[in-house]
Amino acid sequence: MYDEIFAKEDPSKNNPRFWDELFLMKVNLEYLESKLESVDGEEVQRIQDNINSLFHHCVQALGEEHQIKVVNALQTLCALFRGVHQKNKSASGFDIINMLMGFDKAEQRMKDLMERLDSLLCGDSSESLKSLCLKLLLCLVTVTDNISQNTILEYVMINSIFEAILQILSDVSSRGQHGYDAVVLLALLVNYRKYESVNPYIVKLSIVDDEPTLDGMGMVVHQALTEYNRQYKDKEEENQGGFFSTLTTMVGNMFIADADEKLSVQTNEAILLALYEAVHLNRNFITVLAQSHPEIEIAASPTTPTPTTPTTPLGTTPPSLDMMNNPELPLDPNLQTSNLLITFLKYASIVMQDTKGKPHQGARLNSNVIKMCALILTYADAFLHDDNMNFRVNLHKMPMRHRKKAVDKNIPSRPLVCAVLDLMVEFIVTHMMKDFPMDLYLRCVQIIHKLLCYQKKCRIRLHYTWRELWSALINLLKFLLSNETSLLAKHNIFHLSLLVVNLFNMFITYGDTFLPTSNSYDELYYEIVRMHQVFDNLYCMVLRVSTNTGQWKEAASKVTHALINVRAIINHFNPKIESYAAVNHISQLSEEQVLEVVRSNYDTLTLKLQDGLDQFERYAEQPKEAAFFKELVRSISLNVRKNVSLNTLSQDVLLKEFSTIS
Repeated sequence: MYDEIFAKEDPSKNNPRFWDELFLMKVNLEYLESKLESVDGEEVQRIQDNINSLFHHCVQALGEEHQIKVVNALQTLCALFRGVHQKNKSASGFDIINMLMGFDKAEQRMKDLMERLDSLLCGDSSESLKSLCLKLLLCLVTVTDNISQNTILEYVMINSIFEAILQILSDVSSRGQHGYDAVVLLALLVNYRKYESVNPYIVKLSIVDDEPTLDGMGMVVHQALTEYNRQYKDKEEENQGGFFSTLTTMVGNMFIADADEKLSVQTNEAILLALYEAVHLNRNFITVLAQSHPEIEIAASPTTPTPTTPTTPLGTTPPSLDMMNNPELPLDPNLQTSNLLITFLKYASIVMQDTKGKPHQGARLNSNVIKMCALILTYADAFLHDDNMNFRVNLHKMPMRHRKKAVDKNIPSRPLVCAVLDLMVEFIVTHMMKDFPMDLYLRCVQIIHKLLCYQKKCRIRLHYTWRELWSALINLLKFLLSNETSLLAKHNIFHLSLLVVNLFNMFITYGDTFLPTSNSYDELYYEIVRMHQVFDNLYCMVLRVSTNTGQWKEAASKVTHALINVRAIINHFNPKIESYAAVNHISQLSEEQVLEVVRSNYDTLTLKLQDGLDQFERYAEQPKEAAFFKELVRSISLNVRKNVSLNTLSQDVLLKEFSTIS
């Protein structure tokens, strides 16, 4: 019958029941796609009417009561979209539209298609059918590598299925079955020509204020990240005790079936993109991040099988149904409460550990994930500091030579900002490597700066071990100094140095408004004086560069200026400490003795007021991040396309299900 469609004659000419019979037969996806791909230029013109007719009858069949016809029509449409695009990669979108449905009829055909899909998704049709509708939509959105070049999506913009997606997310049982696909679909649609035209999905997502819907979206993201974290934990426990496991970084080579297959992080990118778009576009979603509920261990195997059961790499499968169907959990006073942000911070602490990322694609993808985590964190300062919302957050830390892998059994309950600062400190300490991730370091330091600005503005005195942060920042400066030549070949290290020095200036100038005690202020000075060699060396380097003529002259001179107060502190206290040691005949002063000298010599110290320390650069996605998101969406799209072709529901299962109904 497919061969008849690819002949010149109208197949229904000699057989009026041709189209009815076609949709009663099992679809041969491979054959149909390969037929479409093998058609050459002139033949396309010859059989275009028949292909248009096939498309039209597929859409008609979606309205049939006979469920097998609907299933076969959906799968045929998948094959049509894929086959025509594969064949015509170089063709314009208009040519593809013409070949599929005829340009003059396209608007009506796509209107009919979107309306039928909408009613299947929102009606009481079977879960497998709804799943197949979402798979078809994902297939349609991802047929081109760059989704913004997929002209057919113009019709998906005009005939919006936004409300159908929201309905899936707000309903507990449909969210359990289809939430994952719905969230990924929404994230992709939001990114269609987002900088070029008004995208209705962006507009609609930004004004959603329906609590069950936003909670539903949060729940889907939460479960996908929880599942990832659980699999990590299981693998980690499996590997514990092995000498080798402490020497290898985990994430890069952990959840793999065999040596050649590497961890797939692309679909986690899709979930992160959905989370980013939600916090970026919808101010109401921020409260969903912080909503508390009991922390739940997901059972290793779902109690209800999901409709799709192929083996997929880590993080690409939707979370188990029993989890998603049970939002009302008994509240046990001994049970640790959690929320989406905590799960997200744990997830971020895992992906940040893969520092040895292979120089090929894997490393790039992981830096995408870390960057996405950093961008999401730029939105959350207000409730992070809420003292009424204290949580224990057990972050993953990398095993390193000079420290044992910490097992924090008694983590105190603290405001979430402490966990964010811990995460930033952990990143700073563990990523000083030859292939230096400059962009991620800049983001990390900017996140810390933004949090400090908030604390200064609201006079929040956070009980945090600031010393760990100061020590990490000083070690970062030390690293930049000792690798000056190799780093300068690729990066402007003076910009990062300036941001780090200005964090110290922030503490020096405004510390009295946000440091918890006067003792913390003394410790800051102690740390600066103790590590004065690093600041002295930095000053020598920037002075040398700023007095020579070269491309870094201006950048270096900004750092020289920023070091004024740090150097004033060192030059003021060092002679006092030496004189105290000489008078008291002590060769090595204790910390308490140094602090005593610091406390008794504040009044003679002169510092200069520096402007703009509490001003931070507001985040703007366009134009700075447009290229990053374009690449990210391309990578997600390729991965979704691959998974959709793997996951298209098993025909045998579907046919069995619907033949019993019929």
